[in-house]
Amino acid sequence: MLLYHFRSDNCIVFTSSVSPCQRINSILFPGIALWIKRDDLLHPQVSGNKFRKLKYPLQALAGQRSHLVSMGGLWSNHIHALAHAAALAGHSATALIRAADGMQSAMLDDCRALGMHIQYVNRETYRALRDDDHYWRRCVDHITPEHVWLPEGGSSPAALHGVAELVVEVGDQMGSLPDVFMLACGTGATLAGVVAGARGESQVIGVSAIKNGDYLRDDVRRLLQQAGYATDHHYQILTDFHHGGYAKISTELVAFCDMFQHQTGIPLEPVYTAKMLFALHQLCRQNYFPAKTRVVAIHTGGLQGNRGFSE
Repeated sequence: MLLYHFRSDNCIVFTSSVSPCQRINSILFPGIALWIKRDDLLHPQVSGNKFRKLKYPLQALAGQRSHLVSMGGLWSNHIHALAHAAALAGHSATALIRAADGMQSAMLDDCRALGMHIQYVNRETYRALRDDDHYWRRCVDHITPEHVWLPEGGSSPAALHGVAELVVEVGDQMGSLPDVFMLACGTGATLAGVVAGARGESQVIGVSAIKNGDYLRDDVRRLLQQAGYATDHHYQILTDFHHGGYAKISTELVAFCDMFQHQTGIPLEPVYTAKMLFALHQLCRQNYFPAKTRVVAIHTGGLQGNRGFSE
């Protein structure tokens, strides 16, 4: 089921279909009532939170021919989604990729096939791109008014509005909001969007997919403020389930993924959603939640990245 689709006349069309909210019965999650919001099914290539975060930034460009510029790694879900969305909406695009010159991945092959220009940057430049919203202008040649910057992960304040709509969908599907939303965190924008949409009516738990993710709390607060949302709603970020760091996996996580996929038939990727569900599994084993707590875990897509673990 598609939530949105793109037209080749440079417009984005939004339909009434929504991603499923699937009830899960599994011994891996004792004591709670669990649903998974299947945002991995939003679009065959542009799925999950990346799709939602692109909605309003790209909608603002409707009717224009723009050149989109963003940043990411060799297997970035955001860059992959942006390449497809840009091609479908009629925009050109450049990706600043943190890697040595000439490094390749199937994700980059996809992006090039869609017309995206790939430019490699070193770690120091990439760090500067994170720290300074204007630094990209030093990296891209021949800047024109058509160039539009999208930050790492698509995590602009406008992105939160698209993510907040997920909460409304879940409320409509379930008849009311759940007690808890749970999701993985990379840049914090998806968490901020869910917090904004929940407005304090649900507890929101983020699971950091990166090591030393304590700084995400400040980033979430900043994004909420910049997007015009209240910053005092209750949420928390768990930072001990990263399994060694970003794109790192453990044998325990691999075993959990195998069990989960066997029991539910739902595909996972180990960078984000699997770590979140593993954390939920551990919390359930510790009786963290009151009995029969209604939990919605958000599947943020990114399945294309699984190819990086098979190379």
